[in-house]
Amino acid sequence: MKLSRIGRIWMAFVVSVAMGLGMTACGGGTIGYLWVLGTQYNQIAGFKIDNFSGNLTQIPKAPFSSGGTNPVSIVKRPGGRYVYVLNQGNSTTAGNIAEFSVGGDGVLTFQAAFNSTGSIPMWAATDASGAFLYVLDQQAKDAVCSGPAVTATSCFGSITVFAIASDTGRLQLVPNQQVKDANNTQLTYFPVGLKPTMLRLSGGSCLFTMDTGDNTIFPYNVGSNGQLTLTTNSTITTGATKLTSINTNGGNVYLTDTGSTVNGPGQILPYTVGTGCALNTLTGGAVPNLPAATNPVYSLTDSQGKFLYVLNQSTTNSNAAAGSSISAFTIDPTSSRLSPIPLGGTSNPYPVGSGPVCMVEDPSNQYLYTSNHVDGSVTGKQINKNTGELTDLQHGSTFPATGLSTCLEVSGNVN
Repeated sequence: MKLSRIGRIWMAFVVSVAMGLGMTACGGGTIGYLWVLGTQYNQIAGFKIDNFSGNLTQIPKAPFSSGGTNPVSIVKRPGGRYVYVLNQGNSTTAGNIAEFSVGGDGVLTFQAAFNSTGSIPMWAATDASGAFLYVLDQQAKDAVCSGPAVTATSCFGSITVFAIASDTGRLQLVPNQQVKDANNTQLTYFPVGLKPTMLRLSGGSCLFTMDTGDNTIFPYNVGSNGQLTLTTNSTITTGATKLTSINTNGGNVYLTDTGSTVNGPGQILPYTVGTGCALNTLTGGAVPNLPAATNPVYSLTDSQGKFLYVLNQSTTNSNAAAGSSISAFTIDPTSSRLSPIPLGGTSNPYPVGSGPVCMVEDPSNQYLYTSNHVDGSVTGKQINKNTGELTDLQHGSTFPATGLSTCLEVSGNVN
């Protein structure tokens, strides 16, 4: 069939527009960007997320330098213009916070480096408005972690709070206005418990730090000026054997615990947030992980608040195609109780790459991605918004990232 001259012009116009939008015969345009940290080469892998298929394609100029050594945590400022990478450092190199601006196609450009007040930075998070950045250090500036002066509580952690400049993304220290040091000077940090590894904000008014030294949660009230204020419940006992992650969603908090046996199935500890940032155990208490899944290390609640996904590093099933997996649970809309998504007709838990450590949902709430440490890859899954079931992506679900991948972050657009 021959096309008229007008038809050929119209077809060329359509193709031109499709290419301009990043669309192909197998795709529906870019809906966001995904960045994955890797400690082997101190790099950040970068991908564009395809709307139609969830497929990942490499961002131009990626991978990017992490701006430091041993990158472990990454967070974007709401709006997507700036990204912050927490480089933990090592025995010879101090850790830092590397700021990047986000350009066209998700290209990262290094802007500046900043330092928290403690050592061994572990985790970073912003508030919902993007006005403040909270950085968790495993050892506070004044902590005593070696020598004869060490006590059971002397090696404590800390949170450094930074104000974020809206125009440049630069960081400025927010001193602790409630506490002074021995020299009658305001502390430059907010103390937390022993061996903290992760923090989360909840509802804009509470901040919870997970302390693995004694398997407790340390809560703070969050002020509008970035200040953290101690609550009446300074330390929350969980009864966990080995806490591995904390996840907040609305008024709910979910902890993952590996359990009393090495590489055991573990459990999820569900709470609701009460007055003064107290944690109230849900009726029924702890929820066991799926029998075949072991060593849970991370959890994620979907954007609808309907499903909870738990990332597991190993399995007891010798016939499983992969040792690592995602356990899927439904969240009761009334009681917030967890129930495993029915096994009949599904493959719950769902296999992922080797040694997963972090998990994110894409900006359009269609896809789930995990960063896999052992094989340096990303696994993608499509979410059934009605049932919570996960399926492989249309054009393959495994994408090479960067060596020894750690955490990852997504951004939908840049404002």
